Amino acid sequence: MQTCKNHLWFRNIKLMIMIRIVFVIALLSSSLSLFAGGGWTYEKGKGYVKLGQNAVYANQYFAPDGSLIDITTIGYYATSIYAEYGITDRLTAIAYVPFFARNTLNKTQFRLSGVEIPGDELNTFGDMDISLQYGIIKTDTWVMSGRLLFGIPTGEVNGGETGILQTGDGEFNQMIRFDLSRTFAKKAWFSVYAGLNNRTNDFSDEYRLGGEVGYKFIPQFFAIAKLDVVQSFNNGTADVAQGGTLFSNNTEFVSPALELAYEFKSGLGFHISAAGAFAGQNILAAPNFGVGIYYKF
Repeated sequence: MQTCKNHLWFRNIKLMIMIRIVFVIALLSSSLSLFAGGGWTYEKGKGYVKLGQNAVYANQYFAPDGSLIDITTIGYYATSIYAEYGITDRLTAIAYVPFFARNTLNKTQFRLSGVEIPGDELNTFGDMDISLQYGIIKTDTWVMSGRLLFGIPTGEVNGGETGILQTGDGEFNQMIRFDLSRTFAKKAWFSVYAGLNNRTNDFSDEYRLGGEVGYKFIPQFFAIAKLDVVQSFNNGTADVAQGGTLFSNNTEFVSPALELAYEFKSGLGFHISAAGAFAGQNILAAPNFGVGIYYKF
């Protein structure tokens, strides 16, 4: 009997540690929406605004050594506003605001003992990002821009009844990034980017690389294939358990994504997207799905 109790106690502790370590959703709006513009900036007074919904539902995660481990099923859902606005013909302001973020943790019931660990949920604001993008080069085919991003810790780090659910990482980060893009016959384009992300509160800094290829099948319908890579410098001392649902400490991933969109002549459009990670560490191993409605003005 005592052995059974010790086993259950160990399982419970292990469960809590695993959840705190890996409740990471690095693939939400950062890979699908936040950098949707490539190197292009908007003209003064022009812009783009989108209402989006993203969802991840996972029962596996990439451990620190990159292996896949089963976990209690976790869900993360973010409803957000993403906007870009041309302050001048070369300077664009960008904001990502997840005004409703929901974390869920399924209940766990042990078959042999019947012992049940209740589920949990957290509904609150998420971490938001504000950035400025400046057009360095603007020609008919090539554009290059630089971007300065500030990650604002507006989410919650220790929420829910268990105190382990999060909608943010609790640290203020600053990222500088450069984008290079080119169009082809106004039907196709590609973009590449590279960036450095400085994280506070003893979190490790990161470098980020990626790119996208897009094609317009008809003037209103287009598809975009993306690849995003995040690698940690592993120079921070923060425990990975104190990371939030957007980024834990020492998170790494290689993430392909696909986005389809249909845009009316009025500027109103709809999109669907899917992303995943075929390699990573300290990150959930599950696809991220997104839908949204946007308007260009």
